[in-house]
Amino acid sequence: MDPVIITGAGPVGLTLALALARQEVPCVVLDEGPGKDEPRPARTVVLRADAVELVERLTGASLTGLGSRWAGWRSVRRKQVIREVEFGDGQPPLHLAQHELTDVLRTALAREPLVEVAVDSRLDSVEQEKSGVTAHTRGPAGTWWRGSYLVGCDGPRSTVRKLQDIRFPGRTAVERYAVAALRTELPWADQALLHRMPPWRMSGPSAGEVVARPLPDGVWRLDWLLPPGKDLVTPELLVNRVRETLTGWSDGASPAYELLDTGVHTVHHRLARRWRVGRVLLAGDAAHLLGALGTQGLEEGLLDADNLAWKLALAWHHGPHEALLDSYQAERRAAIAARLRAADQVLPLLRGGGGLRAYVPGSSRGHDTLLADGHLGRGALGAPGTYADSPLAPADLAGTAEVGTAPGAPVTDVRVTAEDGTFVQLRDRLGRGALLVVLIAPGTGVWERKHWVTAGIMPRLAAAVTALPHRAELLVAESYPGAAAHTVLLVRPDGHLVTALTGVRPADLYAAAEATLGGPAVPAGAAAEEKGAGASAGSR
Repeated sequence: MDPVIITGAGPVGLTLALALARQEVPCVVLDEGPGKDEPRPARTVVLRADAVELVERLTGASLTGLGSRWAGWRSVRRKQVIREVEFGDGQPPLHLAQHELTDVLRTALAREPLVEVAVDSRLDSVEQEKSGVTAHTRGPAGTWWRGSYLVGCDGPRSTVRKLQDIRFPGRTAVERYAVAALRTELPWADQALLHRMPPWRMSGPSAGEVVARPLPDGVWRLDWLLPPGKDLVTPELLVNRVRETLTGWSDGASPAYELLDTGVHTVHHRLARRWRVGRVLLAGDAAHLLGALGTQGLEEGLLDADNLAWKLALAWHHGPHEALLDSYQAERRAAIAARLRAADQVLPLLRGGGGLRAYVPGSSRGHDTLLADGHLGRGALGAPGTYADSPLAPADLAGTAEVGTAPGAPVTDVRVTAEDGTFVQLRDRLGRGALLVVLIAPGTGVWERKHWVTAGIMPRLAAAVTALPHRAELLVAESYPGAAAHTVLLVRPDGHLVTALTGVRPADLYAAAEATLGGPAVPAGAAAEEKGAGASAGSR
């Protein structure tokens, strides 16, 4: 079968290629550039635990040394500390330069025999028919490419999206920030700071808000919120802003600093009407733009890749699963739409300027909580999306149980015993294309596997797992948050909980697994006729 074509060699496209290769799906990555990103210290990304785990699992590399894990978060209004969060031994956000993330992904991809990267290859046409897609690139290596599917990970100005005539409605310039990356010493170490209404006067247009986020080697990224409009941000203005801010934070004594990079970051909010047209799909910034109030659009793109990879892999290996592929748009678009709606509701309150709300006691603390949610990945603004209303959710199961994870949410990472008797983390078994069936059995961690693998309910559960309509791995955990003994969890390849069952229920387990796969597989001819995939799409 032909490889999957991925257009765009940013973090989302590279992550998708790695995730597909891990599931034995060959890929071709069409890279417009020369194969290496220009270092830009002011272009950074904040990743939460799930996204870090995904990248590290795919690359086999640790990101910790490339970025800064915040020790805490401080919110200040004028001179008063409104909120302070200490992360302790938990999973604090990881802040790193985007080119560092891309380099890690490219290095891992270079070792992957199933992936071909074509540099200096700019897409200019796509055609699709029942059996696959054909893409043409121009440039020094301009040629025709044949693929089974094509995924557009080619950014906000996506050529793939335009060739498919997919609308991209939304709001332009929701927020604008002046950005600087500099090396200096600040009064607090390794803590991110949100400072609203600082008590010093700033040069040029100002919206009275600045965010400081640490990077490795004494480097900081500073973001100054700009008022609405198109005021020119000159180098002189940015240098003055840096000096004024550092002096204000250092009680009047301006510390020495080295300015490394500057820029203006404009946030747009947009959402593609469709994420799939037959064998052509969109992911990352090609499908959505967000980022106001500290939220992270790139992280959502990585979650797109994680969601899509196992579904494309299953379709590639076993033939079209139309309902499964359609669920990618249903799940991911709904998750992004919810975050955009939350931002639309909050933005007038936080950026609307004064009014009666400004005089309500405690309003500043409420505003700070909303702002912190986006930066810290919490609440409606920042928390990872769940797929509770997914079309893949099983219905009418008789023996479901309640556990600490809601159906559709990411599972908690616990230690499990694998089929070979080794102890591993649950999330280490993700991304391999298999469903995971986890039995909660207290005491199994004390005894060797040979003593309990043939005892009690294990033989019956093993038989039920073997009979499932798709490859599944049986794991055993001593405990899981909120789960009683003998609870059985069914987990998707991307780590989202399908259901929890009270004991061994083969019929319910089979029904849940079949629903997770989108129902019975649709024959290739019928699927193509149903979707009308034979139409030419954007040929030039």
